Amino acid sequence: MPLAPHRSSALPALGGGTLAAHALACRRGRRLLFRGLDLQLPAGSITWLQGANGSGKTSLLRILAGLSAPAEGTLSWNGQPLAAAGDATRAARLYVGHGNALKDDLSLLEALAFLARLQGLDEAGPRARQALDRLGLGARADAPVRTLSQGQRRRGALARLALDDAPRTWLLDEPYDALDQDSTARLSALLTGHAGRGGAVLLTSHQALDLPGLARVDLAAWGVAA
Repeated sequence: MPLAPHRSSALPALGGGTLAAHALACRRGRRLLFRGLDLQLPAGSITWLQGANGSGKTSLLRILAGLSAPAEGTLSWNGQPLAAAGDATRAARLYVGHGNALKDDLSLLEALAFLARLQGLDEAGPRARQALDRLGLGARADAPVRTLSQGQRRRGALARLALDDAPRTWLLDEPYDALDQDSTARLSALLTGHAGRGGAVLLTSHQALDLPGLARVDLAAWGVAA
């Protein structure tokens, strides 16, 4: 029997909202990557963040996820400064970076269930198994993470996106890396379904994307220092 949709207690107010950046600047060491950057990620949108290598795409994703602080500027949720919105806004953002965040000594199912519990989800084990099925990994659920191929690990990490249907803002760094054709189609279906439920997606990709309603923003167009 399918599990009932689960949302964090904070998500009814926060989910489906607009995450925005205002006059952001980012510095890496002595180098200023960008300044004066404005961006809005409204509910139901999928945005492709483009830019040259080293232009600050990963840095911007980490700032939006709350993992790094900007050198200048502010973040807001539905017009309210993020700093004033409190810890509840963390539940409304989900970041998946280059690292897969799966523990090598656990089975794939155990590793994903651990991440589900970190997200505050109930029934972590059953949810993890269903999510792995959606990414085509059901047969590998009990395999140790260290035995998986690079593509399988990547799909395992992306299964976090299928753990529930809360309309969070997904911040994804090269999610299509190491995916075969079938896995690419499964991920694209997850992204379009999420946007259809009122979630938002900001992602980077070195390969061409063909997603309904896809918006494109380029860091170079915002006066980013090369």
